Amino acid sequence: MAGSDLVQLAAELVRIDSRSFVSNLAVAARIEAALGGFEVERLDYLDAAGVAKRALVAHRGGTGGLAFSGHMDTVPDTGWTTDPWDGRIEGGRLHGLGSTDMKGPLAACIVAAQALPASVPVSLLITTDEETTKAGARLIAAKSELARRAKPAAILVAEPTVMTPVRGHRSSIAIAAVATGVQAHSSTGRGRNANWDLLGFCTDMKAIYEMLRDDPAWHDSDYDPVFSDFNLVIDNFGAPVNMTVPRATAQVKFRYSAKIDPEPVMARVRESAARHGVALTAVPEGLPPELPSNHPLIRLVSAETGRAAVTAPFGTDASELNAIAPCVIVGPGDIGQAHCPAESLEIAELEAAVPRFMRLAEKVSSFF
Repeated sequence: MAGSDLVQLAAELVRIDSRSFVSNLAVAARIEAALGGFEVERLDYLDAAGVAKRALVAHRGGTGGLAFSGHMDTVPDTGWTTDPWDGRIEGGRLHGLGSTDMKGPLAACIVAAQALPASVPVSLLITTDEETTKAGARLIAAKSELARRAKPAAILVAEPTVMTPVRGHRSSIAIAAVATGVQAHSSTGRGRNANWDLLGFCTDMKAIYEMLRDDPAWHDSDYDPVFSDFNLVIDNFGAPVNMTVPRATAQVKFRYSAKIDPEPVMARVRESAARHGVALTAVPEGLPPELPSNHPLIRLVSAETGRAAVTAPFGTDASELNAIAPCVIVGPGDIGQAHCPAESLEIAELEAAVPRFMRLAEKVSSFF
């Protein structure tokens, strides 16, 4: 594909609504149509809401080589005042929901893979639900027969990093606590407010948050910020103030790096839930992906981009895909543009990523 074909593909992907709570089958079909000459494996599943989803694995050539990875889903269109899916080209930029995170970078991966010589082995691990559960990446890691046969030596996750290689990032545990009460008019004294149980649990969660933030024993100086994220959201499901709340939930996103052992924290969470009588679920992602700065893959990508590798506080599919092969996160676009109601990606930066991706694939094929 030429540069114009790259921009056209990226714009077409943006124009297909693939927010995480809707089916991604349409965008998966458009991507598969761009994968001529590749063996393609479809991995279909239903998400927790029963919505049809599809992840794709594609491969060409012998075993080994580099696998490019990107996700098809986007965050919701919160705050947009223009059409999130217009995919317009204006001012040298591609505009629209997912242009930066990460349909533009994903298009660059596809174009780079297609343009490689047939002698260079290359794979594509194309996921969905990255913005929510990482279910697509988890399914590829656990079930993909094609990825198992291809045996990629390394994985490049093309999240927007302004082409600065990310050698490691935090992983997360999704914690949910549910308190159950009895609904009644609050004036009658016949109900029981679920919040009273939940508040004790939340007080304990605040103490954990303060420990992680303030105690140096829980810090990781390789990251900015040095402390783990422990973010709390509370929901009463619209209960009015004159009703005893029948159901109250607290959700916590606990992000931790490879040097932090999450088990003592989770033991405190479980003990608190039991003491306050709230039902608890905890869904972990895979282990935090982190390579040392002198790892051959990191040295290779740093040499190609001219930028030293960094760590990042956010998460990516690498937390699941690192079960397949070592991962580096690097791609065009700025994470500061992601999840914003005026998301856009500079076309020149997108186009410049393709030859860099190709050179990296050739070098991985030669040296790994």
